[in-house]
Amino acid sequence: MIALVVLSGVIFTVLDKRSGSSVALPASIESISTANNGEPLTPTISPEADYGVVFNADSPLKIDVWEDFQCPYCKFFEDSMGDYLEDLIREKQAEVTFHMASFLGQESVRASNAANCAVPEGRFIEYHRALFDIQGGENSGLFSNKNLVEIGTRLGITSESFANCVNNNESGDVVKNVASSMKKNGVEGTPTVFINGKPWNRTTSEFRLEEFKAAVEAAKQ
Repeated sequence: MIALVVLSGVIFTVLDKRSGSSVALPASIESISTANNGEPLTPTISPEADYGVVFNADSPLKIDVWEDFQCPYCKFFEDSMGDYLEDLIREKQAEVTFHMASFLGQESVRASNAANCAVPEGRFIEYHRALFDIQGGENSGLFSNKNLVEIGTRLGITSESFANCVNNNESGDVVKNVASSMKKNGVEGTPTVFINGKPWNRTTSEFRLEEFKAAVEAAKQ
């Protein structure tokens, strides 16, 4: 059950945690496979970065990305910028930190937990991409634990430790810490992107790759 709650003039979406129903994965799941995997990358979940998932720590160019796996505008951002961000990571051109928020309900919590579970498996990048690729309606049952484990399996994550991590919400405290750090970092919605600590403000309603690239290149100088 979903309810809207108004606190101090702000509307929050609250999902009844008893709603654990699962829906079938969409046909787009067929595009998720090990064939699209790159070399494994093992970032860190860093308390110093407010429990974000950090790639290439200590690189002078720093990009912080705040997203929610159920946020449709985050999907638009990833569709435009995801490959470029992955290139920056794999080519070690930037420290890229993903802060996965969970304010859109319990399925955001589950998805963020599962993505953190993919970190020690070396597949956060692929798992992160897969969740945005198949994104559906908010709290529709798509991001059930069963489906989140199946997505991992399709990416070659077959360890018992991953399944246990997903099913037992073992990264739940990390997810809570990310959520509680949003206000401190001036994050009021998603996606929010900082380049070297400064917010990237696009000039149009669209997410334009060339505009983002230009901002990143300018920050290198």
